[in-house]
Amino acid sequence: MTLMETVDAPFDQQAAEAFSAQLMETINAGAVTVMVSLGHRLGLFDVMAGGMPAASADIAAKAGLSERYVREWLASMVTGRIVDYDAATGRYALPPERAACLVRGAPLGNSAVYAQVPTIMGAIQDQIMACFRTGDGTRYDDYPCFHQFMSEDTEQTVVAGLFEHILPLAPDLEARLDRGIDVMDAGCGSGGALVALAARFPASRFTGYDLCPDALANGEAAAWQAGVSNVAFQVRDLTGYDESERFDLITSFDAIHDQKHPQQLVRGIHGALRDGGVYLVQDIGGSARLENNMDFPMAAMLYAISCNHCMPISLGQGGEGLGTMWGWETAERMLREAGFRSVERSVLPHDPLNVWFVARK
Repeated sequence: MTLMETVDAPFDQQAAEAFSAQLMETINAGAVTVMVSLGHRLGLFDVMAGGMPAASADIAAKAGLSERYVREWLASMVTGRIVDYDAATGRYALPPERAACLVRGAPLGNSAVYAQVPTIMGAIQDQIMACFRTGDGTRYDDYPCFHQFMSEDTEQTVVAGLFEHILPLAPDLEARLDRGIDVMDAGCGSGGALVALAARFPASRFTGYDLCPDALANGEAAAWQAGVSNVAFQVRDLTGYDESERFDLITSFDAIHDQKHPQQLVRGIHGALRDGGVYLVQDIGGSARLENNMDFPMAAMLYAISCNHCMPISLGQGGEGLGTMWGWETAERMLREAGFRSVERSVLPHDPLNVWFVARK
């Protein structure tokens, strides 16, 4: 029996051919994405950001790279419609409208940062396949360059808007930070947000907890470079977190859903806040219901990240494996069940991927 004979409805040859073409475009775009990641990590987009046409040898020399490799990379970028090529002169150019989302410090945000996601997933694919068969999970150090990627993501989604967009979600916070309060970041990673806050509010005291020593080493280096002494980092597994009324502000940025037991941690955070304390939470803003995410930005990538990282990281700790798309509804319910007296949810106009909660004790 053939495939066409097993389907009750008549086989639509035109629809099948259209999907085949769509799939090949997706695969081609995936290859371009990998090459965008390569260009980002090697700094090639940055050296081309001036927009002036240049030969491959000049681009390679400016980047300190092999011309032959750069020329082949450029060919992928040209056929991927990212870099322009003048066949008459043999010169390549990155138009400013494209550089606006491809270089470090780009005005529209550096989208090339997220091109690293497929390469990270590819590097761990064999291990994830084994997890499919066994139901086991993974560890943070299984993922190459993960902390570098998360640091770049945090710089764009949190640090860049911290003072203009994020702190104003709780209008009293800035004045309290100015006077001096105790602050903790749960799952702080490389500590970019904490270092920025510590530099801005020298009267306050900042503590970062994270499971990964290599990420915290990056945070300590960043604090030293910024010349701040009011921030400290500590390796700490937040499973069973229990401190009593120690902090006035606790933050977590894209960190709760991949914990072993998220609800338990949220309860622990509630207990660690003093009366009147604030818990400021950022997480992915998708819904807990798959059908509600059909038009959510980058939903397919977010579910892929969930399957390859966030869910197995939690399962690897013996946790629940809620995944990246655990849903804003789940997060809000956990905050309310933890005992916070008020929970306010916001989505920033310039950042539709994330949801923000201000929970007050």
